[in-house]
Amino acid sequence: MPLRPLRIAAHIELVSLLILLANLATVHLRPLSSLLGPTHGCAYLFVILLAWRLPHATPAVRALSLIPGVGGLLALRRAAARSPLGRPASR
Repeated sequence: MPLRPLRIAAHIELVSLLILLANLATVHLRPLSSLLGPTHGCAYLFVILLAWRLPHATPAVRALSLIPGVGGLLALRRAAARSPLGRPASR
């Protein structure tokens, strides 16, 4: 299984969280929160699902995927380092 879907979901998760936090710290627009809250939640669930389905996922990769916000990127980094044949996984 290629790492590209995990990479996309991890980036969406992080960006949506950063925008949600910035919105909360500034003007707190409810329509923005209504849009990005579910987006962040879905991306978080996708990260977990995709990380757990990797054929070469270690327990560390699976545990890292559970960290909200940056866990997807950490899991992706660990999974890419442990890809088969010792080569970086395909992008």
